[in-house]
Amino acid sequence: MSNNSSNYKSFNQDSYVRVNGKIRAREVRVISADGKQVGILPLNEALAMARELGVDLVEIAPNANPPVCKLIDYGKFRYEQAKKEKETKKHQHASKLKEIQLSATIDQHDFQTKLQHAINFLCDDMKIRVVLKFRGREIAHKEIGFDVINRFVSALSPWGKPDSKPAMLGKGIMVTLTPLPRNKRAKNPNEEEELATQPQQQNAPSEKPNETKQNAQQPQQEGFVNNPFATLENTESNTESTT
Repeated sequence: MSNNSSNYKSFNQDSYVRVNGKIRAREVRVISADGKQVGILPLNEALAMARELGVDLVEIAPNANPPVCKLIDYGKFRYEQAKKEKETKKHQHASKLKEIQLSATIDQHDFQTKLQHAINFLCDDMKIRVVLKFRGREIAHKEIGFDVINRFVSALSPWGKPDSKPAMLGKGIMVTLTPLPRNKRAKNPNEEEELATQPQQQNAPSEKPNETKQNAQQPQQEGFVNNPFATLENTESNTESTT
């Protein structure tokens, strides 16, 4: 019989299990290690059977009438229960919903930043809701908003799939994405980049002062070169001036 059988056991703070001599019922329904029904036995006979097989008598359903006990090594039982709890937590984690907000005039830098956040959420088994909100007269050109959100969803295809097509909701567009199964999901590129840059940062030589000044003087181009609404606004203003 296992050495773990002497005390009142628990595999976490909320789940308590009676083992061997701690079982209080006069008779129990016994199940073998392979899940087959042995039958209802007096507690003494069930304990004797456990000793003969060199395993523990573990109470797995204390509220049943009579309580259900399994003939199994307690260490193996704890391992199986911990594995089940881990799977349950995964499903609970997947039920969490994170929201990513976009705009019709989002620049490329913000687009990529939001994309990285979305990838991290999907790789953590979280669903995401992508919402694009129109501001002012932007709603008159819904095709621009749909183009932005469709590009966003397309970029996330290696990690998640949309539950349905993007649709208008009030003054915006919304779509929900569910993470792909782990065996079909691409690896998180953000984590790989962090691991790849760590040794490079440690061994990289320091920049010379002149190079630093030259790099500081060069302007950095971020975002879209042209605002997709710029030409539309110029056209509307010219039309108003002629009238």
